[in-house]
Amino acid sequence: MTERDAPPMSASTPPTDAPAALGIDIGGTNIKMVRVTAQGEILAQSQVPTNDGTDWIGQLREQIARIEAEPGGRMEHIGLAAPGLAARDGRSIAWMQGRLEAIQGVDWTTALGRARPVPVVNDAHAALLGEVWTGAARGSRNALLLTLGTGVGGAALVDGRLLRGHIGRAGHLGHISLDPDGPPDIVGTPGSLEDAIGDCTVARRSKGRFASTAQLVASAQTGDAEASALWRRSLHALACGIVSLINVLDPETVILGGGVIKAGPALLVPLQAELDRLEWRPTGAKIRLVPAALGEMAGAVGAAWQALAKNE
Repeated sequence: MTERDAPPMSASTPPTDAPAALGIDIGGTNIKMVRVTAQGEILAQSQVPTNDGTDWIGQLREQIARIEAEPGGRMEHIGLAAPGLAARDGRSIAWMQGRLEAIQGVDWTTALGRARPVPVVNDAHAALLGEVWTGAARGSRNALLLTLGTGVGGAALVDGRLLRGHIGRAGHLGHISLDPDGPPDIVGTPGSLEDAIGDCTVARRSKGRFASTAQLVASAQTGDAEASALWRRSLHALACGIVSLINVLDPETVILGGGVIKAGPALLVPLQAELDRLEWRPTGAKIRLVPAALGEMAGAVGAAWQALAKNE
């Protein structure tokens, strides 16, 4: 069964007697690993620096060997999450340019020397799988994840199935266009959601006053009129993006992750008010807006779920 053939989450809860799985999430800064039971209980977790440019694949193999040397540590099921577009066969990242370019094309089943296939999934896709399995959207069959950080990433689950699309681009929610006359973002989309709310554009949007969203929010909370106005515009843009996605994909739950959610109520309360004003709610239905629950381990948890679901 290939990654694209994976069954819906509701049909793929691993059997209760399934062995624990190891989920690996390779990021630009750290490699995160979790041992997870078939019920979603995290038994152990760890992080090691990615050290891009060194033999980090070898270091990862050594880390797995240390885990498996512990009593009961042998991992029959391993799943891996990483940035980039996952290959059609689910064994590698087919496209990744930038800091982790060395990850492109690595067949992880071979690289890790495993007998069982190591399913590979995009990191944002994996984070949504983790949140739906044991996190903020547990049990949802229709859910969106927006990661609000330096940029804006995301993923979508529709009728229990993760959307991957023709070449794996599905879920790049930050690159929808809100302003056709706006500046192009990193992928060339004019006036994107990422441009309107991402940390990467705060300095430009504030004409150099703020270097980060955290600084912007802190000033807005002191009553700074200019900062407050800019933060309101940012949240209005985010709400417009969310309601547009709601109208296309009809989720029951929208999960917000990434560093920007550290703003807490300063983000969630006014954003909910904007959604109350803008969301189309036929039959009275409204989406549930929730912060991500699994934090930086969500991708590793989702990778573990994928390994269990693919090998059940």
